[in-house]
Formats: sequence, structure tokens, C-alpha cells
Amino acid sequence: MKTPREEAFLVRKPHNSNAPHTLISKAKATTTPLKMIFFLKSLSRSVHDQEHHHEPVAEAEVETRINDGKCTSLTVWRKSLLISCNGFTVINSCGGLVYRVDNYIDRPEELILMDGSGKSILTIRRRKKLGVPVHSWFIYEGEVGNYCATNKLSKKPIWCVRKNINILQTNHNVLAYVFRGSTDKRHSFVIEGSYTHRSCKVLGGSREVLAEITRKEAIVEGVSYGVEVFVLNVEPGFDPGFAMGLLLILDQMFP
Repeated sequence: MKTPREEAFLVRKPHNSNAPHTLISKAKATTTPLKMIFFLKSLSRSVHDQEHHHEPVAEAEVETRINDGKCTSLTVWRKSLLISCNGFTVINSCGGLVYRVDNYIDRPEELILMDGSGKSILTIRRRKKLGVPVHSWFIYEGEVGNYCATNKLSKKPIWCVRKNINILQTNHNVLAYVFRGSTDKRHSFVIEGSYTHRSCKVLGGSREVLAEITRKEAIVEGVSYGVEVFVLNVEPGFDPGFAMGLLLILDQMFP
């Protein structure tokens, strides 16, 4: 039986869609996921060239340029490239594959965010009390869990994200609060907006925008990407991997 790492470049057959007027639905009906990623790459490159007017950067240079003082723009495709998997495929503005998530079940208790080569960056786990899941998620550095021999479950989380369920709160636009570790009482960041509509922001202590999720605009007038393909913009100084981890948690909170 192949492991997820060994299946990294297997592709699955596309499913038919009942939404013929969306660009992503047309693509899924006519191509495999591997060809779809090439489509997103070429689209990202064309948009990038139109906006910045300079030569494309080689994929080997992606890691050194991903947060070099400029806003990082990532195209997020809510689809895994592995057979029979759910997940995410994330491409940067130069067309490079930068993040992947591959899961064999729809709402797993554990998510692993990987870079484009398959190296584990973050592990996300839903918190449990007395064996019952609660509205909080832990973020761990690297990979932890039963399938990782080098890390133990006793490893402490570096972040905790709590869903806002306070119906008495005046600001109903708040989706979640982000805390350092598992013991901090004061949140470091707040997430506001609507993930369902792909319109939300990660705000800092002074309410500055650190990262933002928006709908992806199509170049061709009259077509839409829907909610399966969207954009994650990350401001300079804010870790794109951490921002992607927050996005994965929002996807769990608001399925």
C-alpha cells in the first residue's frame, strides 16, 4: 500500500459538476487535476506579468522570494492532487506549487500542511475535552501524531484558534480568535468576515490587516471561479504558512 508521500504525483479522475457557468467547473469537466494545476500556473503567471511587468521567477527561487517585503498572493484550490483525497493545492503568483494538504477523509481530526515538496510544516488538531471535540484548534510546528516517529503527542502547540460562539457579543463579524500557545488568555489576532463567502481578514492588535481571503476574479467577463478557487493575500512580515494554517482551520469551522 502506497503512503501519501509515494502517491504525491498520482492524479484522480475529475467529477462531473452541475454548475456549468463557473470557470472551475468547466475545467474539471475537461481535464485532470494535474492539468488543472498547469492551468492555474499559467493563469497566475499571466496575471503576475500584467501587474508587475518582469520576467517570471524560477520555482527554485520561490522559497527565498515568498516573503521578501512584498505582499504574498497565493491562489488556493480546494482540491487535492492525490487519488481519493480531499485537500488543498496552493500556487504562488509565479506559478510555483508552495503548499499542499492531502486527506483521505472529509473532516479529519488532524490536518498536515506541507510545502510543495511534501515536507510537513504545520499540524492542526481539533481540541478535545473529555474526549469530546470543542470549538478550538491547536497548531503544532512540523508533524505530530501516531504516524510520525520523530515527534510525540506531548509536543506543545504554538497556537490555539478558538471559534467565536458568543452570541451576546456586539461584533458579530468576528469568526475566531488566535492565541499564542494553549494557555494565553489574551488573543494575539482576530479573524473577521465570512469564510463561507471567501471574504475575511486576519487583524493584528492595532486592527491592521495581516492576511486576507478574497474571491478570485476571472479575467474573462461573465465567468466565476465560485468558492473552490480563491485568493490568500499575506502582508509582509506575516508568515504565509501560518496564514494558510488559519485558512485550514476556518475551513473546518465553516464547512
